[in-house]
Amino acid sequence: MRTGIAQLPLHGGKAPRWLFERMTRLAREIVCHLVAEHGAQEVLLRLSDPYWFQAFGCVLGFDWHSSGVTTTACGALKEGIKGLEHELGLYAAGGKGAASRKTPAQITHACEGLGHDPAPLVRASRLSAKVDNTALQDGYQLYHHSFFFTREGHWSVVQQGMNDANGMARRYHWLGEGLTSFVVEPHAAICCDGRGASLNLVARESEAAREAITELSRRPDTEVTHALAALPRLEMPRHHLLDAADIRPGQLRKVLLQTYENAPRDFAALLGTPGLGPKSLRALALVAELVYGSRAATRDPAAYAFAHGGKDGTPYPVARERYDQTVETFHGALRAARLGHTERRDALRRLGRWAESLPRTADRPT
Repeated sequence: MRTGIAQLPLHGGKAPRWLFERMTRLAREIVCHLVAEHGAQEVLLRLSDPYWFQAFGCVLGFDWHSSGVTTTACGALKEGIKGLEHELGLYAAGGKGAASRKTPAQITHACEGLGHDPAPLVRASRLSAKVDNTALQDGYQLYHHSFFFTREGHWSVVQQGMNDANGMARRYHWLGEGLTSFVVEPHAAICCDGRGASLNLVARESEAAREAITELSRRPDTEVTHALAALPRLEMPRHHLLDAADIRPGQLRKVLLQTYENAPRDFAALLGTPGLGPKSLRALALVAELVYGSRAATRDPAAYAFAHGGKDGTPYPVARERYDQTVETFHGALRAARLGHTERRDALRRLGRWAESLPRTADRPT
């Protein structure tokens, strides 16, 4: 099982309508087959794997090498299962930009139809976004958040942030199954090399810093603001420069007034405090280091497959006829299986086993 982070160049442009319509149909057929073969929870497991997700986007015909594969593949999947959610037991919420802010409402709407309490899923959505945007400060501002879940309450998150300074995007994958903590190495088995220093408050070695920050948040705000006032210029290792204007002590004090009146029980609860953003948390991390000597980690936790070509003709133009044949193959196989004729589905299963038997190398991920 791989969950983790993928690095991609920012890429403009939109998928043409003729391609997105095909992407939606093929995404629907692939997901229907996965659910029929393995169940809805398997879809979540696949989506949490950055290698599988990248290959999925490539099979759909989008740019293998760009940030656009994330938003477009998630959008095609959400559109593809629309109307089939209850049949599949699989639901999708969120999306890019303004659509991401509708995630809690969409989760709640789906849970009302299922008769389930939406609170745990809404919390998972909000905390995963808060972790990658605030507790892990790697220079990438989130602009896409897709939340997938099953009727049983299992969930997976695919979200992406951008860094205008280096022209790159970073995709973050989450899986609820087996997750024991939102704030201790939540991206298990990171599939990448180190990418430089970051303020990483979800690193295992940041445990003391998390405890110190949480303790600070329970104390009167005057103690923290006095500590900041005594040091007009603070500097984190590797370009995490802060001064009074950057920290915005007034905003920090508003947050501390909230946390002092409603003391958070732990670091995860602190992250959920309204108004607690990256700058406020950086300030608390620095004060925690000054007061308690608890330094936060600066380790960056920061991974391809062609079938139908790519939108921009890379590595070759999308072959529309072959694309349509693929959709029809999947659709026909599933339709026949429902009628008791399993030859096509068995052939696809054998093909999958053959692919799994091939040797795996560093440049040939799953």
